[in-house]
Amino acid sequence: MLPFLALLLQAAQGSAGLWSHLVSTVLPVALMDTIILLSGVGLIAAIIGTTTAWLVTAYMFPGRRVLEWALLLPLAVPTYIIAYAYLDILHPIGPVQGAVRWLLGYSSPREFRLPDLRSMTGCIVLLGFVLYPYVYIPVRAMFLTQAANLIEAARTLGVSRRAIFWRVALPLARPAVAVGVSLALMETLNDIGASEFLGVRTLTVSIYTTWVTRSDLPGAAQIALALLAMVVALVAWERWGRGKQRYASSAQRSRAFEPGRVSSATGLLLFIAGLLPILVGFAAPAAYLVVAAWKRVEFAGFSSRFFYEAANTIGLAAAATAMTVVFGLLVAYAGRLRPGLLTFWFHRLSTLGYAAPGTVVAIGILIVLGTFDRFVDHTAIAWFGISTGLLTMGSSAALLYAYTVRFLAISAGGIEAGLSRIPISFDHAARTLGQSKMGAFRYVHLPLSKAAITAAGLLVFVDCVKELPATLLLRPLNVETFATHLYGEAARGTYEEASIAALAIVAIGILPVILLSRMGRVSTRP
Repeated sequence: MLPFLALLLQAAQGSAGLWSHLVSTVLPVALMDTIILLSGVGLIAAIIGTTTAWLVTAYMFPGRRVLEWALLLPLAVPTYIIAYAYLDILHPIGPVQGAVRWLLGYSSPREFRLPDLRSMTGCIVLLGFVLYPYVYIPVRAMFLTQAANLIEAARTLGVSRRAIFWRVALPLARPAVAVGVSLALMETLNDIGASEFLGVRTLTVSIYTTWVTRSDLPGAAQIALALLAMVVALVAWERWGRGKQRYASSAQRSRAFEPGRVSSATGLLLFIAGLLPILVGFAAPAAYLVVAAWKRVEFAGFSSRFFYEAANTIGLAAAATAMTVVFGLLVAYAGRLRPGLLTFWFHRLSTLGYAAPGTVVAIGILIVLGTFDRFVDHTAIAWFGISTGLLTMGSSAALLYAYTVRFLAISAGGIEAGLSRIPISFDHAARTLGQSKMGAFRYVHLPLSKAAITAAGLLVFVDCVKELPATLLLRPLNVETFATHLYGEAARGTYEEASIAALAIVAIGILPVILLSRMGRVSTRP
């Protein structure tokens, strides 16, 4: 909670007229752009995620098994990478517009060109096609748990098979849709690269420019508070959307939902419909990155800079993962040893950072560690006559702190889910056999929850590799990662120079997709 408390204090230190200036000049445009962006992305993600989840659950057609896991692939592509890739793919002198002009008989971009991708519409479409898996995953899980008895009861009551989706499946899946959309909107708020380069001035972009470009930390802190208020509103909306809804099956012997067979022509159309978001959200940008990276390697080979950035990226992500998993294990295991209101709220407060965008967390950490560095420096000068300088801000400590705050929820949540599958009777048996609490953890809980801990660590590692805002703002001087290198090249308009780094990020991002697809196969196996 320290970064958020420090943020409140820093915002309160602004000059008397600062807040009124922000309200009259910066916030109206940034707030309106943010609301429009969130509304559009939420709508597209909800439509694509829900319809594709129903498509692969309700119908049996050739290629359905492939779509089940392939629809997860856009999760591997960070939002800023897809923006950079499509800026080149859809450039006026790029391959797509060139092919369109050739087909229509035009010879120059002056004669014909497609609408500019750098717009609110372009940003909404691209982010929606990348973030829809956040809706697809929980909604598909909800559809899979719906008993066939409910579908048969609805058919008996006169509901057609097409109307089953609107009358039965979708109302039951509303909580899952609300959860998925809220996660997609959180990722939209955290984005800085795609919004900035597509010309959308969101609150996140305004925080970055106010802090870095104008060197106005109090102003950035006050905008961050406005963004944090929007996050709280999103969480409250998600809770309200679910309300007190619960799902339960009254059937004593419920059968799993079975997909219905369709004709070959209909199956082909369904396969093409399911393939479209995969092509837009993953295949097209991934193919572009492969081609651009191959051209770059053929032209100049692998530079020593690439291996330096790879070492930084993997080293920082691995260190942050180890810290986050340890702290997540402490939080989750405390809840098992001492279940109650106190540990419940400790868990909630310790995982607060996942709901906050990286820029908000970065500003709070800068204030906390900057104050700490000044205190240590003044103490060392007074006592020993030496200056310690920027002890934490000049090293990677600030970045590791930011990663831990941002992704502790993933670690604690995944480990808690693994521990919850271990019956409490195992604890009693271990204590009866003479083991202490630490002995029970070492010999019972740790071996049985290795898979959950490993999965949580993998997800944290990949998120640390992909994280751009916090890395961009808190990295030490002269330290580059794949994400910051890509951002720098995009700022110069030379996206192809960082294509190898972008391809490496996407390749690492595929790891949790493989994990999720394996989990999906196990859960649906007869």
